[in-house]
Amino acid sequence: MLSHNGQALAYIGDAVYELYVREYHLNQGTTQVHALHDKTTKYTNAQGQYEALKVIEPHLSEKELSIVKRGRNASSARKPGQASQHIYRLSTGFEALIGYLYLNEEKSRLKTLLEMIF
Repeated sequence: MLSHNGQALAYIGDAVYELYVREYHLNQGTTQVHALHDKTTKYTNAQGQYEALKVIEPHLSEKELSIVKRGRNASSARKPGQASQHIYRLSTGFEALIGYLYLNEEKSRLKTLLEMIF
């Protein structure tokens, strides 16, 4: 089992989640780049990730919740843009969970949680 800090997990989780969201919208038949960008941004900004976390949170194990908390509590020099500090920190926790599952090759669990979001 890999043990990275919350920021490192969020870093990779952000990329993994964005790729999944982009692929999802392509598979839904969206082909115009501007439309793809607009749809993707709604899911991948801090508010969208916060909403995604609310959807999957009731289905998370204790271990997964601890990973979310690790990401949420990780200190960051970045200031949230459009989102409140609370939402930004929870979205970082969401990214950390995605990164953790990806890096630990828990692809089936990752897919299950991501399918709940859509």
